[in-house]
Amino acid sequence: MEKYFYLVILFPLIGFLVNGLLGSKMKGTTPGLIGTVAVFIPFLIALGVFLNYGHESQPILQNYFPWINIFDFQANFSILIDPLSLQMTLIITGIGSLIHLYSIGYMHDDEGFARFFSYLNLFIFSMLLLVLGSNLLILFIGWEGVGLCSYLLIGFWYKNEDYGYAARKAFVMNRIGDLGLIAGIVLCGPILRPLNFKRWPFMLPMWI
Repeated sequence: MEKYFYLVILFPLIGFLVNGLLGSKMKGTTPGLIGTVAVFIPFLIALGVFLNYGHESQPILQNYFPWINIFDFQANFSILIDPLSLQMTLIITGIGSLIHLYSIGYMHDDEGFARFFSYLNLFIFSMLLLVLGSNLLILFIGWEGVGLCSYLLIGFWYKNEDYGYAARKAFVMNRIGDLGLIAGIVLCGPILRPLNFKRWPFMLPMWI
């Protein structure tokens, strides 16, 4: 099932686009069901890969397309499948599916129902990039996406001034975290070039 693992990232992105562009035209709980399915299917795929991943298996690097090629620096858009990233993927999609399912009832009568599930799917997509990206640049994109979604979800009821203040406060704190992460990437660049995790001179144990 490893060859289908790209669907783990693709489904939440599709859910975000469908609910974001067409959700307001859908009836009833349809946006919620689409958002939930877009996270539950990746959970099933990740579970299948996890159950077939042996203790002695090597990390699986899946390259999808060339991304950055500047002078002697190259980076592909790719994901790294190993026990740690699989466990994190199961947590994100498994618990995420339950959150989506619960939110169908909780947000049922809200006028921003479709918009809420669009944000949730984008949140899941960003977290998956964060844990599955094979290099620090993809990790950074996932990190930024998580920060953006935190801002959008905290300030979802933007007409409430307190929620808007809390969202802005979270946004500022995330930008402080960005500085630390960017500094770490810049410092690691000359040492860990290229920035693919599988080529680092040190790695976490295969099984935790």
